[in-house]
Amino acid sequence: MQKNALGRLSDVSRYTLGGGGIGQVWGSTSRDEAIKTVNAAYEAGINLFDMAPLYGNGEAEKVMGLAFPDGYPDGVLLTTKCMLGDAHGADIEGILLSSLKQSLALLKRDYIDVFILHGYVIPDNWQTSIPQKLLSKIAVTLSTFNNHVIPAFEKLKQSGQIRAWGVTAASVQITNLNIISAQRRPDVVQCISNLLDSAGSMVIAAEKADPRAVIQHASEHSVGVMGIRAVAAGSLTSVIDRPVAANSKEQFDFKRAAPFRAIAAEMEMSPAQLAHQYALSMPGVETLVLGVKNRKELSECLAAEAAPALDRCLMQRIDAAVRQ
Repeated sequence: MQKNALGRLSDVSRYTLGGGGIGQVWGSTSRDEAIKTVNAAYEAGINLFDMAPLYGNGEAEKVMGLAFPDGYPDGVLLTTKCMLGDAHGADIEGILLSSLKQSLALLKRDYIDVFILHGYVIPDNWQTSIPQKLLSKIAVTLSTFNNHVIPAFEKLKQSGQIRAWGVTAASVQITNLNIISAQRRPDVVQCISNLLDSAGSMVIAAEKADPRAVIQHASEHSVGVMGIRAVAAGSLTSVIDRPVAANSKEQFDFKRAAPFRAIAAEMEMSPAQLAHQYALSMPGVETLVLGVKNRKELSECLAAEAAPALDRCLMQRIDAAVRQ
C-alpha cells in the first residue's frame, strides 16, 4: 500500500483503519470479527489506526489492545482522542492526561502517535441555534483552545507520551482555517473528504460547508490531513445498514446520492468502492480513515486503493450528478 507523510509522521499508509466500525458505531459486528478486521487491515499494509474512547464506550480501543497479543509490530501507529466539552481551563490538562492514560491502558501501549481533540472548536460568544446543553458537551471555545488545550497538548508531546496532536476541522469555516494557519498549529487535522462535501449529522454551523478549502489550507501550511467520512456515514453505500431517522441528514444525503449510485452501477462496482476511489483521488488527503466494521467492507476499500486514481472527467461527472 502506498505510504505518505502525515504532518510530523512519515511512512503512513494511504488508509487508516478507523475505530468507529470496530467499535460498532456504524452498525453491529462481533469483537472476534473486529479483531480479525484489524489483523486483515495490517496484513494489507494499513499501519495507522484511529481510535477514541467514544467509539463503543472503549470497545474500539479494547479491540486494538487484543489484536496484537504479542505486542504491536514495528511501524504500527495509533491515534486516540479526548472530548473536553466546556471543561474549565484549569482542569483541561488533567482531563487530557487522565483520558490518555485510560486509552493507553486499553490499547496496551505506552505512548500515542497522534492525540486528537474530539469535538469542535467554536468562536468565542458564538451565536447558534444548537442547544447550549448539547454544545457544551461537544465544543470548546477558541480562547480555551488557544490558552489551555494547545499548551496541554504541547506538554504531553514534550513528555514523550504523544508524538503529535490534532483537531477535527468540521466547525465554523473561519475557525477551521485560523487554527490551521496559527503560529501554534496542529500537526494533523481530520477533514470531511467525500464527494458530497457533507459532514452529515456532524454539521454544527449554518454556513455551507467547504471542506476542500480546509484541506487545501492545511496542505499549504504543512498540516497533515486525515480524510474522514468517505462514504458520508453510509449515504454513499448501497444501503444504510443501521437505523437512521427519515428526516436525518444521512437519509437526505442518501437520496441526493442516487445519481452517484447509478454511475457506480454503470461501472459495475459497488457505490462504497467508487466513493473510496473518489476520496482517495481528492488532492491533499494524505490518509483516508475507513469506517469499516468487518473484513467484507474492508475488501471493498482495498480494491479501491489498488485501483488507479479516478480521472478528472469522471470526478467532474460525479460532481455534476450529485449537485443537480
